[in-house]
Amino acid sequence: MIDPILERLSASRRPLVVCDVDEVVLEFLDPFDHYLNSVGHRLHPDSFRLHGNIRSLSGDIAAADDMVERMQEEFFASQDRWQTLARGVDRALDSLSRDADIVFLTAMPPRHHDIRRALLDRHRLDFPMIATEEPKGPVVAGLIGGRDVPAVFVDDIAHNHHSVRSHAPGCILMHLMANRTFRALAPALDDDVVIADDWSHAERLIREHLGLMRA
Repeated sequence: MIDPILERLSASRRPLVVCDVDEVVLEFLDPFDHYLNSVGHRLHPDSFRLHGNIRSLSGDIAAADDMVERMQEEFFASQDRWQTLARGVDRALDSLSRDADIVFLTAMPPRHHDIRRALLDRHRLDFPMIATEEPKGPVVAGLIGGRDVPAVFVDDIAHNHHSVRSHAPGCILMHLMANRTFRALAPALDDDVVIADDWSHAERLIREHLGLMRA
């Protein structure tokens, strides 16, 4: 799936914006909790993790690790029934796409690519998408390639920023997370990670860092 995207980008001299999907472009935690409720469980905001925080509605018993994995699999298989856009993302990406190339890089089993692709297309977010469970740093480095173009990586997970920093050191790192409750529980970010409150703020920061005039 990545090869056609690389071919498309290879001749572009425009800035590059690489966006995670869950909790960045699509709401994940609230929709996942709604799904969990439908199967007799709830996600508790006790720490910045899923395992141990998913407990039964009757008995308040923590779901075993294999059950959590199964629930995640079932959720991704039916994500188009649950997930909604992060606030303001459609307007911000539409605006940014006039001046920059946008690629979605989602940490999700590739077998769910088609259903996520259809969900994003339904919301007219038809930018190229890569679904992978591999580290994100090498993928971002490959997307930039040998081109001398400025790039921004937008993600909600600290270790993904670490990976991109290691493999694409010139890339601007930006943290954005839709769910404010779990965002408050997230590990501290390194000083070189730019923090965006929401997509309106993110667009302003991206334009400032890439030197783009506002559309």
